[in-house]
Amino acid sequence: MITSLAQIVRQHPFTVGLDDEYVALIEGCAHNVAFAPGDLLCREGESADTFYLLRRGHASIQVHAPGRAPIVIETVGPGSVVGWSWLVAPYRWTFDAQAKEPVGAVAVDGACLRQKTLVDPALGYALLSRVTAELLARLQATRMRLLDLYGGPGEH
Repeated sequence: MITSLAQIVRQHPFTVGLDDEYVALIEGCAHNVAFAPGDLLCREGESADTFYLLRRGHASIQVHAPGRAPIVIETVGPGSVVGWSWLVAPYRWTFDAQAKEPVGAVAVDGACLRQKTLVDPALGYALLSRVTAELLARLQATRMRLLDLYGGPGEH
């Protein structure tokens, strides 16, 4: 059975519960993409005009530190969202995301979606609310990793 792009977008956790009209606007800015292991979904410092709704596979979220290999902050998989830099100026990626295995995703054109939020500010608020929830979840996950890495009080 072939699943349409519309069905894929409507079933992704990021859009579940959004008004149908908003999901349709997201669909209008979306297309399917695939990445091979090692491919970058995004590169730190480059223009961020896309975000990805992961359907299959896993990608690592990485940051760069001088004189070191990239540091993996988190590994995300199906049902996750990669990228929020498309929503806030200056629209530049603040991390790399690299496919760890074959990744299938829906690429959503953030520039297209930003234009639609200018016409419908309620759409912008709905998207900002969802992106903020993603940010908080990622921040909590990073916090837990830091606690694992550095231990609790008195464990230095």
